[in-house]
Amino acid sequence: MTAMSNATPQTPQPVRPITATLTRFAPAPTGLLHLGHVLNALYVWNTARLIGCRVMLRIEDHDRERSRPEFERAILDDLDWLGFVADVHPTAAFRRGRCEGRQSDREEVYRSALQQLVRANVVYACECTRRALTGAPGPEPGREMRYPGNCRDKRLPLIDGHGWRVRLDDSVERFDDALLGPQSQWPAAQCGDLLIRDRLGNWTYQFSAAVDDLWQGVDLVIRGIDLLESTGRQIQLARLLGRTVPATFMHHPLIMKTRDQKLSKSDGDTGVRALAAAGWTRDRILAEAVRLPVVQVGSETDPQ
Repeated sequence: MTAMSNATPQTPQPVRPITATLTRFAPAPTGLLHLGHVLNALYVWNTARLIGCRVMLRIEDHDRERSRPEFERAILDDLDWLGFVADVHPTAAFRRGRCEGRQSDREEVYRSALQQLVRANVVYACECTRRALTGAPGPEPGREMRYPGNCRDKRLPLIDGHGWRVRLDDSVERFDDALLGPQSQWPAAQCGDLLIRDRLGNWTYQFSAAVDDLWQGVDLVIRGIDLLESTGRQIQLARLLGRTVPATFMHHPLIMKTRDQKLSKSDGDTGVRALAAAGWTRDRILAEAVRLPVVQVGSETDPQ
């Protein structure tokens, strides 16, 4: 299933038994791999090996303004060097050209999913700019901004230049996180109606991840705790798209630069390439990713 050796540093095991057939490692090519990505990859591959499921590599390049081909190539090279070999869409598949694991090659899938939501009468256009939203009264400290529903009843056309949003049910989503235990979230109160396509024509993370996990058959999602608050809204969105049984979710701690700031690709923090150039071996990098102190932090703040 995987080329990782038995000497690979171990990550904490799930707190309850997991049954799954496919999980994924899903970097965004908006920068180079750093130790935070390595920690996530270790959780993904170690857990997959533990429970006997496959790993899929997915390149999440939905953000066309920030994604770069050179970053994708570097990510593929670094994964090969570190020994992370995917069972579905291995790095060689991306190098051959078009690949179903690359989000920019899945426009038809997203359009089809959009039409499902349009037929369900839950999609509407939004003309609010980010500046207008951030200029509104802010949320309480430590809480994300909630979209106030300004355009919900305007009946604007679904055209380029408008954002597209999905009406969320006013309901509570409950799920059992494989590391954190029982969770309860109220997406409509946390984030408001969900942005699925922005004014520039980019499909959002929330939408593309939920669609891909459903259509590609991912039934175990392993990611950092900074994305914990995305879970309830993605479960609800997937249900609107026909997913009757949610994926299992597992949110692990992060490596932090400071108590309040996680590692960043854009800042070049603890980059794998920089460490290798400084003489670090593969084994040392893997060991460092699990050795560093990790801090569990709160939710994301983007009103999407």
